[in-house]
Amino acid sequence: MTRSKGMGSLKPVLFTLPAMIPFAVFWLAPLLYVFYLSFTEWDFMNPEKTFVGFSNYTDLLSNPAFYKALRVTLLFCAGSVIPVILIGLCLALLMNVRLKGSALYQVLLFSPWVTPTVAVSIVWSWIYEPEVGLANTVLSWVGLAPIGWLQDPKWALVGVLLVTVWKSVGWAMIFYLVALRNVPSDLLEAAGLDGANPWQKFIRVTLPLISPTTLFLFIVQVIGALQAYDQINVLTQGGPSGSTRTLLYMYYQSAFESFQIGEASSVAMILVCGCMLLSLLSLEVSRRTSHY
Repeated sequence: MTRSKGMGSLKPVLFTLPAMIPFAVFWLAPLLYVFYLSFTEWDFMNPEKTFVGFSNYTDLLSNPAFYKALRVTLLFCAGSVIPVILIGLCLALLMNVRLKGSALYQVLLFSPWVTPTVAVSIVWSWIYEPEVGLANTVLSWVGLAPIGWLQDPKWALVGVLLVTVWKSVGWAMIFYLVALRNVPSDLLEAAGLDGANPWQKFIRVTLPLISPTTLFLFIVQVIGALQAYDQINVLTQGGPSGSTRTLLYMYYQSAFESFQIGEASSVAMILVCGCMLLSLLSLEVSRRTSHY
């Protein structure tokens, strides 16, 4: 009996091993190794790694370039996450009316999400071309001066954000569309019988019921914004003048251009901690809202 109980307690572990082994090998072990490297000085070439303690972190926190990259990262998160959620919700509300041809519109709006980011960014780099690009051509039609979309530090981040938002709104729309169609119609009918107008129905009934979807999209989009790399590398390479240099791109430049692996690892660990805190926050918010 004792042996059978012992085997029973091992069953959950045995069932999770197929998933835990790749997790440990391809995620946990590299993460621990990067954590170790963040306390060293290493240039990729020298086999010796010099232990420097917290020097990489103190140097990073005293570096103005880090705070500029942090500011760009926060602006990128806000400028991509909020529009994606709002526009995705508006598009879902339109598609939920079941317009004629809405299925085709959904496919067209969702198609940028499944298109590789590199391919999308290359096309947008042609659109942003200063002399013959479509963006400045359209501006000239309405009498506006051309803009250096990727060459002007004031507009470069806006240009990258437009690409990011355009690519992601269809994905958010699909999630919201499913959530809207799962809202019980009897609740909306009851609210109408109580005298609620369409706006009040949306604010007091629909919006609270789709809040878990909003929370999910917010967390996933923020993590995606923290990890954005492809569109920045193709469109601006972090420039001009560091105006699109996020923390992740700073990590890339430190590791693969300057070969400062210790500094790059410290940036990576800060990003990992940010993502972990965000995940814990989402779990806590989800736990609290589930009681209501």
